[in-house]
Amino acid sequence: MSQPSEPQPSDPRPSKPRRGPLADILVVAVEQAVAGPLCTLRLGDAGARVVKIEAKEGDRARDYDTAMGSTSAAFGWLNRGKESVVLNLKEAGDLALVRSMLARADVFVQNLAPGASERLGLGAAQLTAEFPRLIVVDIMGYGRGTPYETKRAYDMLVQSESGICAVTGTPEVPSKVGISIADIGTGTNAYCAVLEALFERETTGRGQAIEVAMFDCMAEWMSLPLLHYDYMGVETARYGLSHASVYPYRPYHAADGDIVVSIQSTAEWTRFCTTVLRRPELVRDPRFADNWARVQNRHALDGAVHEVFGSHSCEELIARLEEGQIAWARVSTLHDLSVHGALRRLDVEMPGGEHSRMPRPAGRPVPSGRKVPALGADTARVRAEFAADALAR
Repeated sequence: MSQPSEPQPSDPRPSKPRRGPLADILVVAVEQAVAGPLCTLRLGDAGARVVKIEAKEGDRARDYDTAMGSTSAAFGWLNRGKESVVLNLKEAGDLALVRSMLARADVFVQNLAPGASERLGLGAAQLTAEFPRLIVVDIMGYGRGTPYETKRAYDMLVQSESGICAVTGTPEVPSKVGISIADIGTGTNAYCAVLEALFERETTGRGQAIEVAMFDCMAEWMSLPLLHYDYMGVETARYGLSHASVYPYRPYHAADGDIVVSIQSTAEWTRFCTTVLRRPELVRDPRFADNWARVQNRHALDGAVHEVFGSHSCEELIARLEEGQIAWARVSTLHDLSVHGALRRLDVEMPGGEHSRMPRPAGRPVPSGRKVPALGADTARVRAEFAADALAR
């Protein structure tokens, strides 16, 4: 990783108020990798000031790759607009500085190894007692009070343990989801929980401790296959790029490419048969009378669809799908996504001055000029800001 030997302070914070609904909120984060940084990224995008505390080696995600030149794609994505402060939490002076930050902070987010925050004196019970208005967010692998409480957890491990991999992939081979869904889902849930806690604090005047476990997030997302198993005795099979319980909902081969088709209702099935396949007799076929019947007779249904799709071009079939008001999609490659007409981007400056065109987050517009910080870029300024409070403690 390329970085200056002595990080230079970033420009002073703008004198005008930060934009966004969380403009007066201070977030202090001891975070690594994806889940914690995604939570605080969203808070920062909403206007909060986010102070990211890093060890001298930096967030390990800084070195995942060199896609952004001076930093990795993951770090560039998840850390725009934050202030980077290098501290050694095992040193009493630096730990006192953190506590002085927390005395003014609204939110503290940490995703350290199990038990690490408690050993540092930064456990949720201690902090909420000392700072009653503080919202403390512990992001972990497995929930407290479970036999897995102290188990280390990473994205693919949690995908495996929670059953995500059991329902993903082909009949022959299970698979992880192609992106870090456990990390992303956990960070998103943590963000939502913080917003709820901030709203509640407006009424109660008190903060609270929030526990967000990766396993809990994925297990809740597994509700449909789990409930099918618990109450119907049905194990969800792996069908690759095909839906297990809604049908037809999969790609079909046209003469010159693939088209993904989604049928969500009886009315759509009727239009699909009459307008797209031009085989109205399939509407009356008892094998396809309702969704569950179509699921159970998917192979026969696929044969009927392939017979029509295979003899027509994508252009012809898309015209019919549009006429029948049937939802469809292409199976995009990464190149297709990169040039996709629906993709909206955000310009972000990297630590070395490079500019990257990131996918724009959904929802409210993100303020411009939110640079990704170099390691320790804000250490001197933040130390000066909170030093007097630290000495007084």
